[in-house]
Amino acid sequence: MSNYPHPLGAERRRGPFRAGERVQLTDTKGRKYTTLLTHDGYFQSQRGNFRHRELIGKPEGTVFETETGHVLQALRPLVADYVLSMPRGATPVYPKDSGQIIQQGDIFPGAKVFEAGVGSGGLSLSLLAAIGPEGHLTSCDRRYEFAEIAQANVESWYGPAVPPWDLYVGDANDALDEMEAEALDHVVLDMLAPWEIISHAARALRSGGVIVGYVTTTTQLSRFVEKLRDSECFTEPEAFETMLRTWHLDGLAVRPNHSMVGHTGFLVVARRIARGSQPLIPKRRPAPAARPDLPEWENWDPADMPDRVMSDKKLRKVRRDVAHRADVEQSGTSESGQNAALMRAKLDQESTDRNRRRLQERRQARTEEES
Repeated sequence: MSNYPHPLGAERRRGPFRAGERVQLTDTKGRKYTTLLTHDGYFQSQRGNFRHRELIGKPEGTVFETETGHVLQALRPLVADYVLSMPRGATPVYPKDSGQIIQQGDIFPGAKVFEAGVGSGGLSLSLLAAIGPEGHLTSCDRRYEFAEIAQANVESWYGPAVPPWDLYVGDANDALDEMEAEALDHVVLDMLAPWEIISHAARALRSGGVIVGYVTTTTQLSRFVEKLRDSECFTEPEAFETMLRTWHLDGLAVRPNHSMVGHTGFLVVARRIARGSQPLIPKRRPAPAARPDLPEWENWDPADMPDRVMSDKKLRKVRRDVAHRADVEQSGTSESGQNAALMRAKLDQESTDRNRRRLQERRQARTEEES
């Protein structure tokens, strides 16, 4: 940490621009560009070109004219800007949903939180900011590539001073089972089949703790809610979604913009009831055919609703990008360094192992054919 070139904590977000840190540029059309400043860098776009060294050392909020006569505004990106521009292995939780998870889930400073489905680390950034240095976040993902990208994105934002955080690669049930009973304040689930770990989450949550599920389809929403009810460990679930619509502002011409961030996912919130208590069942007039016996639910196959798959080639590119970004942040130049070299070696070894497995599979197939 002593060799880290940037300030830590709150000072990381203050002061003049420094080589090795990101800056968000806005042109007169409102387009935004995020780039890493380097001593030898050169920015090019249709709305202006300039050398990075002209901006390094300038105060945040500088508005300046480029070589081509265009005007740009320079600011450090907010966390919402960073989440939407950072390298990603999986689609991140949108900032509008992250904010609702923090508020509706009442994630407070000092809280102990478990996150299943780390994706690209977008939600992890907000959870870490909410719990602060006195809290603790445990994030879990089954794919080590996603965990690797998420860790790089979080460390790029916080630097070495990341709040207490453990990143677990494996099954969420196993991670929860390793925890003591009633050790958690919150469980946040961003995964394909969140109902599969309800019983494990119920054991790890304290009485009064909060479970938050983030699902994208009504099928997932319905099953998750019904499984929460069937567990008899939680209060009556509440579900909602958030839509974000920006507005056009120009004198008296004030109106909604034509495009908006509509449905991204449903949020489900419920609380852990005390051990030995029975859940309070709300009285409601039964709707015809609202709760039929659906045996196919028990045979529901997650393969019927597959995740959006990223190609291995693109995933390798993202991993190389985050490694190179770490070198740029540390050196302030665009040259590749130790992080990129280590990533190249890791990817080469994975390629060698992959080719060896394929060769063994072909040999085994030929042996079986001959026999």
